[in-house]
Amino acid sequence: MAITLTALEVGLLVLGVCGTVLLWVRPLLLEWVDVAAYIGRALILALSCVVSFYYNDLYDMRKVKSFGVFSARMVESLGILLILMTAFYALFPDLQLAKIAFLSSLLALAGLVLLLRAALYTMMKARGFAERVLILGTGPLALKIAAEIEAAPHHGYSVIGFVEDGESLPLGTSSLQRYPTLGRLEGLEKITEEFHPNRLVVALAERRARLPVHQLLHMRMNGIMVEDGIEVYKRLAGKLAVESLMPSYLIFSRDFEKPRWQRALHRAISLTVAAVGLLLTWPLMGMIALLIKLDSKGSVFFVQERLGYGERSFRVMKFRTMHPVNQATSEWVRDNTDRITRVGKRLRRFRLDELPQFLNILRGDMSLVGPRPHPVSNRELFATKIPYYSLRHMVRPGITGWAQVRHGYANDLEEEIEKIRYDLYYIKHMSLWFDLLILFDTVKIVLFGRGSKEADASWANSPVGAGKQ
Repeated sequence: MAITLTALEVGLLVLGVCGTVLLWVRPLLLEWVDVAAYIGRALILALSCVVSFYYNDLYDMRKVKSFGVFSARMVESLGILLILMTAFYALFPDLQLAKIAFLSSLLALAGLVLLLRAALYTMMKARGFAERVLILGTGPLALKIAAEIEAAPHHGYSVIGFVEDGESLPLGTSSLQRYPTLGRLEGLEKITEEFHPNRLVVALAERRARLPVHQLLHMRMNGIMVEDGIEVYKRLAGKLAVESLMPSYLIFSRDFEKPRWQRALHRAISLTVAAVGLLLTWPLMGMIALLIKLDSKGSVFFVQERLGYGERSFRVMKFRTMHPVNQATSEWVRDNTDRITRVGKRLRRFRLDELPQFLNILRGDMSLVGPRPHPVSNRELFATKIPYYSLRHMVRPGITGWAQVRHGYANDLEEEIEKIRYDLYYIKHMSLWFDLLILFDTVKIVLFGRGSKEADASWANSPVGAGKQ
């Protein structure tokens, strides 16, 4: 729904702005060349509005769950749009729209988008429009799926209850108790006849000799959608449920095998961006190095052994953001925020301490996008505690990645497991368009400094950041 909504809003913005501009300039009195020029100016305004909406998370339905939240953020977005267009018109005055056409366009696009979102949120609240979902199982995966459905009502699902499989954890042990257990697996047919679900999600803790194949096949033939819980969780959450994955899911999946041309393209883009990035930022990097030297004692760079492609080690380079210590550790280090330098706080806020990693990309150690590299000292701990940990080394680590933009820094082992859910999802779905989405989100984080406060605390306390200087 989010993609459909974005496409609808983009279309409305473009049509609304173009229509309003042409209405004010009276196209019947103009030549076709002039009409095309005005349409081009209107498109610039419409696309700028889309960018402003995107960077204020107006297309992220998890963050704008109500019409009130959306309206408040939209006002902020329009303010940012005015600033962007003022700067743009200062640079390109020939492309400026007339004031009346410009203000009328803003009113038109605001009205169209507000009407569309009002209708959407009304439908989301009306449960009659949602698909009725029955979840088979009451174990961890089943509860996670219910939580994801509850957190994302824009998907159009409504949980009607669970079916106890007899071997899962009882639902009462979970904090999520708002949905009833409608019966046991043996009575599935009777349950579906009574509660009329539109969709069955199979999230059983154990399927061998437990999966009611014939009943599920009969229901599927009668129009009830039957889905695998792992796939549903992946689609809703954008990550893999690593604790519930069966080895066969990975063995027989071809999604983890990327064609050579795709890997070559991925590598070529990383090399190009790294080369251009070094060329453009070397004056800034020189200034940062000087500030680090003037601000605190120690080396300019922080260098640490990290795990890379194929679990081979390499030396990652960053600007030092913390006061040095005499010894390194692979444990979670507490209270390291006191060691962050004054310059380091600014570098972390806008992720400028990562700039030297362009050199790691040129050396072949890293890519622009990929899982963040872990310290070599944590290999044994993570390999024994995190399911399918070695799979994250099927690709080169990256400066940014899906786990970084969706979760941020890890503070403990449970958060490292959460991050690998995102990492494996990225590896499974790695593509040029996915990389572009991650880069857009990364730019948003860097420009607005989002997550910097949490990053300081989490990174200093994390095993990834243990010993970070």
